Amino acid sequence: MPSVAAEPFDFEISLNLTLLTGQRARDLAELLELMRVLPGSVIYHHTHRFLVQHQYLSPEPPNDFAYWVSNILLEHTLGEELAAIDILRFSTIHDLRAELIRVIEQFLESRAEVRAAPPGMEFHFMRSVSFVMGTGITVHDLREFRDALQRLPPSSISYHMFDARLRLERGDNDFSSWLEKGLGETGVAAAIRRLDPYTLTTDGLRRAIIALVDRRVET
Repeated sequence: MPSVAAEPFDFEISLNLTLLTGQRARDLAELLELMRVLPGSVIYHHTHRFLVQHQYLSPEPPNDFAYWVSNILLEHTLGEELAAIDILRFSTIHDLRAELIRVIEQFLESRAEVRAAPPGMEFHFMRSVSFVMGTGITVHDLREFRDALQRLPPSSISYHMFDARLRLERGDNDFSSWLEKGLGETGVAAAIRRLDPYTLTTDGLRRAIIALVDRRVET
């Protein structure tokens, strides 16, 4: 029989405000220089903006760096390499930034010249400022958790699955962490952890998590 957690799970939602940093890059050298020094919130924004805005329409969205390199600089090989970076491998923005920089550096080592973006098509660095609010939904056990997932807004699922693990550098998604530590549901927690949220739409992710919980509730 599934247990009741001593500490309930409070579902939250993140509202994001996008701000210009005033920094822009005309070519790969400038892009690389700024990627090294700008705040982690900038890297997070440009690797997750498509997720937040379009995930309900299209899985596997590109990151902004890959899009600009491929479509503005027309460096398609590098663009594909940047788009192929598995964000799920990284538990910190620091590590993700390092991998992006490594890929670009490796490409530049083989090039004597770099292309510059046409005037007006420079890469403009932006950052996200987040405001976290409660949804008013609190759960104490696995059945309540499953029922809450059905009515949660998509942005709440994104917050607990994406922001918590990478941007907030908790190293794990909030759902798996609570299920494992709060309910002792190590099996369900591990199964959710194994999901690749970057290849699913938000609704697809919701359905996948509910299916995993249903299997446990029905046993």
